[in-house]
Amino acid sequence: MKVAVIGGGSTYTPELVRGFLERAASFPLTELWLMDVAAGRLATVGGLARRMIRAGGAPFRVVLTGDLFEAIDGAAYVITQLRVGGMEARREDEYLGQRHGLIGQETTGIGGMAKALRTIPVILEVAGAMRGHAPGALLVNFTNPSGLITEALWRYAPGVPALGVCNVALTTKMEMLAGLGGSAAGIDAETVELDTLGLNHLTWHRGLRARGEDLWPQVLAGFLRRLAAEPEPEWGVRTIESLGMIPNSYLQYYYYTHRKLAEQAHWPPSRAEEVMAVEEELLRQYGEPDRVEPPPGLLKRGGAYYSTVATQLLSAHYNNRGETHVANVRHGGAVRGWPADWVLEMPCRVDGTGVHALPADPLPPVCFGLLAHVKAFELLTVEAAVHGDRTAAYQALLAHPLGPSADRAQAVLDDLLEANRRYLPGFWEVR
Repeated sequence: MKVAVIGGGSTYTPELVRGFLERAASFPLTELWLMDVAAGRLATVGGLARRMIRAGGAPFRVVLTGDLFEAIDGAAYVITQLRVGGMEARREDEYLGQRHGLIGQETTGIGGMAKALRTIPVILEVAGAMRGHAPGALLVNFTNPSGLITEALWRYAPGVPALGVCNVALTTKMEMLAGLGGSAAGIDAETVELDTLGLNHLTWHRGLRARGEDLWPQVLAGFLRRLAAEPEPEWGVRTIESLGMIPNSYLQYYYYTHRKLAEQAHWPPSRAEEVMAVEEELLRQYGEPDRVEPPPGLLKRGGAYYSTVATQLLSAHYNNRGETHVANVRHGGAVRGWPADWVLEMPCRVDGTGVHALPADPLPPVCFGLLAHVKAFELLTVEAAVHGDRTAAYQALLAHPLGPSADRAQAVLDDLLEANRRYLPGFWEVR
């Protein structure tokens, strides 16, 4: 069995390799192809990957390539974890937001829009290559903004099975179990199901069940106790009591925008600049000839449980396990009353036939209003990215709740397009 990783030079890749090694008995991988356009990074990351596999008994081999079609050819699964423009482009996104008084985060607001515009055409190229070279293969997208990119795949890559994944849901579940302390003793985390719904990085957690037992009252009560005891809590107690849910941490950009803008005012370093320093050290360590394990510093990169999310899902699909995983998929009517063609982040059943959204109650109006607002932005951004449509891009800025005022939208768009000119040729073609 062949798995292709597009963006294989990512510093996350050794964590992914470890996940495949841990599941070698149940997921009989024979070839792991790592593809990347950055040859130097790929050689360094690939070198560590090969040493890890040799140390693990060599159950499969690693092949390095810069050729997309060669990597994908005959693959059963294709994982995308690429970053168009590298970390330098992420830094530009962040400071684009800062200079216009907007949120510059890589998946939220203007930063997320810039990243999506650069990334969607490339991901669609990957999907196009899969049609001819790996028909029927499952595309598992980790590339941010994951939900928005998955929306583009469902609309513009027909016939290519695709889903978006993120480590936040699993990280949240593990944090909730840890918060239960002794009462969670003996619970197998793989059997625990998190009830969450929304868009990627815009979800609300509202339930936790283990072996049929509802743990949510304990989870919510414990969360409120911890908030009340903190001198500077991340959420207002009244907000959580009112919702009866725990928001995804990225919702702080919407609920506490002033706080996040104040943090941006203290840059440098921005998050991209912090990650650049982390990655420089990681790559130095990856290159150590005797190293056969990822260094502890990988956790600073922000990818906790990445290997678990990826390899557990692929194993559930390959082995027809019917497990529940949180993923980004077109819900197809699973949420009553919501447009059936929306891609949502929600619990799904994963079996040999695919990834299927499970029936879910809709969110209350206090959440749905914001979600619908952001979904309108996502749909417009997809159209802008696919067609190089400046009007759609302008309207996306108007639609986003964290976007500029109407009298500033054109200036922001002009700045975004100029800063990303080399990555967005479709917006500069003469029509």
